[in-house]
Amino acid sequence: MINKKKMFVCIGLVLILTFTITSVCSAKRRYLSIASGWVTGAYYPFAGAVSKVAWKHLKEKNIKITAESSGASVANAKLIGKGDTDFAIMQNDIAYYAHNGQLMFKKPYKKLLGCMTLYPETVQIVARKAANINSVADLKGKRVSIGPLGGGSSENAKQILAAWGLSADDLKIQQLKASQASDYMKDGRLDAYFNTVAAPSAHIIDTHILVPAHIVPVSGPNAEKLIKKYPFYAREVIPAGIYKGATHPVETVSVMAMMAVTADLEEDVVYSVLKAVYDDLDQVKKAHAKFSDMDVSKGLSGMSIPLHPGAERYYKEAGIIK
Repeated sequence: MINKKKMFVCIGLVLILTFTITSVCSAKRRYLSIASGWVTGAYYPFAGAVSKVAWKHLKEKNIKITAESSGASVANAKLIGKGDTDFAIMQNDIAYYAHNGQLMFKKPYKKLLGCMTLYPETVQIVARKAANINSVADLKGKRVSIGPLGGGSSENAKQILAAWGLSADDLKIQQLKASQASDYMKDGRLDAYFNTVAAPSAHIIDTHILVPAHIVPVSGPNAEKLIKKYPFYAREVIPAGIYKGATHPVETVSVMAMMAVTADLEEDVVYSVLKAVYDDLDQVKKAHAKFSDMDVSKGLSGMSIPLHPGAERYYKEAGIIK
């Protein structure tokens, strides 16, 4: 017969060991990732800012977020769909297509959920003045980069061209990153390029410095037709003076940059990350001039997909959702 005293001691040791293992596991650091974009854009600085505020404010929760350079909107949506990242930055139109399985997405990514919207991303068509491109219609027959595969710029370009009755077949299309397109413009291999990016953009500034160039307007009845068909677009004005030689404001359209999150992430984690970001917006705003207008009151502007429960909880507490 087993000695009762020894049995109780053994049971006690098992309970202590179980509690210790549970405590260690619960204290285990959470390594999360946020997919951004190319290091020269605004996505990467925002991801870096999120990483900094998480490290500063979420140590007690053992949450660490790593900013990762990636292929931008379309590629980022697919990374969440495949379970290869936790957070991702993308355009709100691309997020909608991904969640609903439309256009470039052959199946819906229902795990892609909303977290916060960030700032307007302006569609900018940069053209060499010597190419005589003064409207979208003038792009016909020209050497034009519509943006890289996997980015939102190329989809915006196709939609804008279609609104003017054009297709990729009507242009001498190339699909280049913004840095490549800028270089091609400088050495005369390109007449124009599309770039959906926060204005002013470093690459577009660089282009204007070295090449006589201007921004082509996206306005008038065809732009209204575009906005009616794709309600994610909004009217936007690029101010005069932000690029060399830009003496007049230019009318164009924009979409919204946003941060999405996987549905697999726990409610408390998403809530905590949002709280850390909004509680330390001063730190975030230092990362890029485009973040200067960020505010919790604008956190759902242009949100195109359902919210993650953690985000919904945060915005309800903040009084943004009733």
